[in-house]
Amino acid sequence: MFKKDTKNDANLDDSVVAEESAAETIKKLREKLKQTEAERMEYLTGWQRAKADLINARKRDEEDRKEFIRFANERLIESIVPVLESFEMAMGNKEAWEKADKNWRVGVEYIYSQLKKALEDSGLTELKPLNQKFDHATHEAASYEPVTDEKLDHIVTRVIQNGYYLNGKLMRPAKVVVGEFKK
Repeated sequence: MFKKDTKNDANLDDSVVAEESAAETIKKLREKLKQTEAERMEYLTGWQRAKADLINARKRDEEDRKEFIRFANERLIESIVPVLESFEMAMGNKEAWEKADKNWRVGVEYIYSQLKKALEDSGLTELKPLNQKFDHATHEAASYEPVTDEKLDHIVTRVIQNGYYLNGKLMRPAKVVVGEFKK
């Protein structure tokens, strides 16, 4: 009868086994690839978050630094404003001012103008409320004085102490005398 070729059967079995083994290896490699891609996405997302956090932290630090400098400048300027006002008082006494040596006056006026410019460059602006309508937000009424003209009712007639804005924010209200019309 027929003789069975065991050699070919063995080769056939080996090729089927090898084919199954290759398919299993490909399946394992695909799973490993999916896992690796998932890890890569996780790492990439984490890195992007960390980078965004760093950028935001740098922005916050820069804003905090600017705020600190602005606050420090504000305190310094608040302490220098009385010096500016002392210059203005000294120069405002016309009789005594005219008696001082002319060269000395010119020097003091120059120093005053330098100080005033330095403060203005730092964001200080003076309120000019004279002859303006009284405003509770920017003026402080030191007193009221009677006026005969109805147009001067609630109008600033005198400035006792200058008020100032620092970088657009009210630093100190102006102390003023306000006209009050009574019939």
